[in-house]
Amino acid sequence: MAILNIDSPKQSLRNVEVGENVKIYDFVNAYGCSIGDGSKVGTFVEIQRGATIGKNCKISSHSFICEGVHIGDGVFVGHNVSFINDKFPMAVNPDGSIQTDTDWNMVETKVGDMVSIGTSVTILCGITIGRNATIGAGSVVTKDVPENAIVAGNPARIMKYKS
Repeated sequence: MAILNIDSPKQSLRNVEVGENVKIYDFVNAYGCSIGDGSKVGTFVEIQRGATIGKNCKISSHSFICEGVHIGDGVFVGHNVSFINDKFPMAVNPDGSIQTDTDWNMVETKVGDMVSIGTSVTILCGITIGRNATIGAGSVVTKDVPENAIVAGNPARIMKYKS
């Protein structure tokens, strides 16, 4: 794995650990994260510190992968997918002071291998998505998704299982 540090008008990559044959398109903001061999990251994606992306993943444009998100191998993340890492986000503390890193509780999310996440899906924090699951476009995932399940809706519900 190599460490990338690129700051240009078209890309901001700071302390990004990348495997072999990784493709990162223009206008990506990534820092303190890791991206596995053969993965592709589309334009206008943000990947925050501590996030991990496995091997041979495709992260489509306009997606947001925040701190605490761990994506397995062979995962497809559709366009405009958003992960959330705080159950009770606030801008300020009760005294009106701006919150800092010490004022909130980051909650991790795990995405298993071979998962497919459709366009414009929102995934709340503390969720585990099982291997080979499919999340339908526009879904809001509020609870764990079992292996091989196909879920859709708001909130996402199991539609059926893959055989």
